[in-house]
Amino acid sequence: MKLLTVELINTFKRVGRQEEVKDPLVIAKFFNPTGAGTWYATEYEPESKMFFGYVSIFRDDNDEWGYFSLEELESIRGYFGLGIERDLYFTSKPFSQIKY
Repeated sequence: MKLLTVELINTFKRVGRQEEVKDPLVIAKFFNPTGAGTWYATEYEPESKMFFGYVSIFRDDNDEWGYFSLEELESIRGYFGLGIERDLYFTSKPFSQIKY
């Protein structure tokens, strides 16, 4: 699966940086279909291929905001060789509206 489309890149570019935003807009959601891990991307830097967003691996106190790379997501292989997927039905919404 293609994790990043031209449409998503344009949306990230249009929204821009959100460090001053109290309730940032989550633009894309990535998940591990065979195990733990969900990544909620609020920003993307195309030159470095780095996202910023909320990372929830075990849905516990270790979940946090931070950076993660497109290459990292593309390199993960779970059971049956399945990789990380993008939630095709996810629509952008403020982080406060995310139910994880």
